[in-house]
Amino acid sequence: MLKLTTILNNVCKRACGGSISTGVRESHAWTSENIVKSPFKDIEIPKATFVEYVWKNLDKWPTKTATVCGITGRQYTYEQIYRQSQVLGAVLRKKFRIENGDVVAIMLPNLPEYPTAIFGILNAGGLVTTLNPNYTPYEVQRQINMSHTKLIIAATEIVPTVKQALELCKMKIPIIVINLESPLPKGTISFKEIIEDDHVDISILREVKRTADDVAFLPYSSGTTGLPKGVELTNYNIIANAEQQNTEIKQYMDTTGSHQDNVLVSIPMFHSYGLSIVTLHKLSVGLKLVTLPKFKPETFINILEKYNFHLFYFAPPTVLFLGSHPQVQTKHFENLRCVSCGGAPLPTADIERFLEKANANTHLCQVYGLTETGPLATASPLGYKEYSKVGFGIPNVELRIIDEHLNNLGPNEVGELLIKGPNVMKGYKENEEANNQVFLDDGWLRTGDMAAIDESGAVTISDRLKELIK
Repeated sequence: MLKLTTILNNVCKRACGGSISTGVRESHAWTSENIVKSPFKDIEIPKATFVEYVWKNLDKWPTKTATVCGITGRQYTYEQIYRQSQVLGAVLRKKFRIENGDVVAIMLPNLPEYPTAIFGILNAGGLVTTLNPNYTPYEVQRQINMSHTKLIIAATEIVPTVKQALELCKMKIPIIVINLESPLPKGTISFKEIIEDDHVDISILREVKRTADDVAFLPYSSGTTGLPKGVELTNYNIIANAEQQNTEIKQYMDTTGSHQDNVLVSIPMFHSYGLSIVTLHKLSVGLKLVTLPKFKPETFINILEKYNFHLFYFAPPTVLFLGSHPQVQTKHFENLRCVSCGGAPLPTADIERFLEKANANTHLCQVYGLTETGPLATASPLGYKEYSKVGFGIPNVELRIIDEHLNNLGPNEVGELLIKGPNVMKGYKENEEANNQVFLDDGWLRTGDMAAIDESGAVTISDRLKELIK
């Protein structure tokens, strides 16, 4: 079997132009029991709430832009989002009686106000469930009922759908509307008025009692089978997945007084990929998030021209668009360091077409994960060029391949992929049957996806039984 230190040292030397410390284990990937360890050293994960974690470095970049709308240019600094989310949290707790563990829903397209809504809910002691803004009233009603939602934050144009859903639920719950330029719909509360109120007493936030082990996010996923289920992600799960991205798979450059990476947020923020990897993690390290509420080719190209991004996170159709559209040119990728693609396999022809346009130093990787894994589970270090693979288990993660009898398989054998790690969900909300189906003994999560792992520990997804991004 190949030794991972040799493989990844060579990768990192090519990527970084010299010898560096990779932080990989001094051992083989495979154990005698056919369990595959992450090639990267285990890390220590802070025991904190996510709001404590994300603001711990606020003093390093308070006046840096945190979020900006790629279309309108509306933007907020880190200290503005911090202050506004404190005010929102206090109002949610005092006026709307949100208590520790209450569920608040966000139903928005990608907007620069999205993080303020998230952190406001967490500040109030609530937990966040995200809704697809394109859902039908029936779909919204189902998630409201299953999650026991107490309040909804929505965009103006979505209010009619929300009201129809509440009629189906036979419920009356408050609707806070992001009404920045449009009139406030009847019977709703203005988000703008809340966050701009300078007289809110935030001392009520001292009453909030949340810990690392409490659920913070409740996205919905179909899992391996069936209708969507509430995925309980704790503060610890989300922090773990953020910290796992600050290691040998790190893609961003540190934010300093003179430099700030920018990242395009076109993957939906309601989805675990856009929520955790692109939004929550990147805000925790001080990057600039450029939000795109809806994909339109002309708008997309204008945003590429204006911001010249450092990092992209896409699903395969967007990589195909960039590689094939005649107006997308090499000049749009001058600063581009890394493109991560997830959600479905990315065909080799699309990869090659895109890389022909990109600058020579651009790293492209396919990544793998599930809502249930926070979501990132595998990735590759900069410079790794096995494009058909989805990389290695990230730090603190173990992998197994099993047959239909739950026996562990060996290198290059195809079976169901299992994952274990600190980023794996607490479980499905109020669904013991689904939890019994998806978890094996000792915390192993069944993914429902067929895969093979080679001698070095690199994973290839061979048969995807469900789509991560629909």
